[in-house]
Amino acid sequence: MLSYWIKSLSVRLWVTSVAALAVSLTLIAAIVLYAFNHLPPDTFRVGESIRGAHKLASELRFDESGQPVSIDLDERTKWLFDFGSTELMYRALDASGHVLLASRGAPDITSWDADDLASSLGVMKRVTINGKPFDVVTLEVMHGQTPFFLQSAASVAFNKAVLGEKIEPIPAIVGDTLLIATIIFGLTLTFTVRRVLRPLRVASDAAASITPQNLRMRLSIKGVPSEIKPILIAFNDALARLENGFAVQQQFLASAAHELQTPLTLIRGQIELQPEVENKDLLFREIDLMARQVRQLLHLAEVSESQNFEFGEVDKVDVAEDVVDYLARKADKKQVKLHVDAPVIPATMRADRSALFILLKNIVENAINATPSHGSVIVSVDEKTICVQDEGPGVDPDHLPFLFERFWRAPDAQHDGAGLGLSICKEIALAHNWKLSVKTLASGTQFIVSF
Repeated sequence: MLSYWIKSLSVRLWVTSVAALAVSLTLIAAIVLYAFNHLPPDTFRVGESIRGAHKLASELRFDESGQPVSIDLDERTKWLFDFGSTELMYRALDASGHVLLASRGAPDITSWDADDLASSLGVMKRVTINGKPFDVVTLEVMHGQTPFFLQSAASVAFNKAVLGEKIEPIPAIVGDTLLIATIIFGLTLTFTVRRVLRPLRVASDAAASITPQNLRMRLSIKGVPSEIKPILIAFNDALARLENGFAVQQQFLASAAHELQTPLTLIRGQIELQPEVENKDLLFREIDLMARQVRQLLHLAEVSESQNFEFGEVDKVDVAEDVVDYLARKADKKQVKLHVDAPVIPATMRADRSALFILLKNIVENAINATPSHGSVIVSVDEKTICVQDEGPGVDPDHLPFLFERFWRAPDAQHDGAGLGLSICKEIALAHNWKLSVKTLASGTQFIVSF
């Protein structure tokens, strides 16, 4: 499990993205903290002072005669000017420099600056008022065609105290923000990566459902990211080549089986017409065995192609009885009792009747071969399964994984065969989405076809 997560693309994307975010935020935080710790304090005070002056200028009110009469301050700003009246001040002046409006505590002096008002516009200057250093910003305010000047003054001590209050918590805020942002990003990235990789999971599920019975299926590339499309296209191309090779193989198998049937029939006929041929029974046995193998190859080629099946409503009890009737002579010859055990149930199901007949015939025929004389083979049919049970020696547990492989025969097999019968059964079961299983009993073996 650990190895899976280490190699997981989702985990790698998650770790890489979170690490990249953490590094980026850490770098930004380092730059911010460096700026606060190393840049001159005046750099920050200038901006604060100019912004405060512009805010006052925007709230300057005039009477009907066009003279400034008040500044509309919010509660917080008004409290600051009242509480710190000697540290925080403002004045409104006319073009001649006469004071028309002033905050409480502003000294009644003509100028806070040695220079003329016009030369001080928009900049912060350090001046001395009542013996204390102040930062003063002067702005021009136009009312109609008449120019006025607004001056905002804050003591250097006041600005340093306010700036310190603002800057001091910044390192802690930056650190907390970095941690919270990384956590939130990591949580949301989990869902993002899952959504981004969803086309891969869909394609993987579709690929897992492809079997030799549905090689015509192709993986959809609709809605797939451009980076993944070439992989799916290459996979579809490989499927096309595989389908073509499989079709050529099946065609060769069917053609070879068809071509071999007629020569075998002719050979058997020629041997029957030659009275001088010795050991005819042995030759007939070998020819019949070869003919049986050819028929099984033909069946295998047929059931390996899904288009060869014709599905319809089938009475499975009726098919089971047909199989028993077909193999009755073989069972009688070996003195094996063969019968169908079927309760009165709705027995119809959707299937290919011929394929179901071949499947049951191969299993029942193997059961007859495995059952000793005077034994019995029972074909049980119920609503969900068909079971074929014999009274043979059973299947060696070591052999179970190989039972349905093509051309495999048990080393101790007592009867002739090509090892194709159960392979054909497996192909038929796969085409119908049935489950074919084997159970070794205390006496005998049970093959179960589950629908």
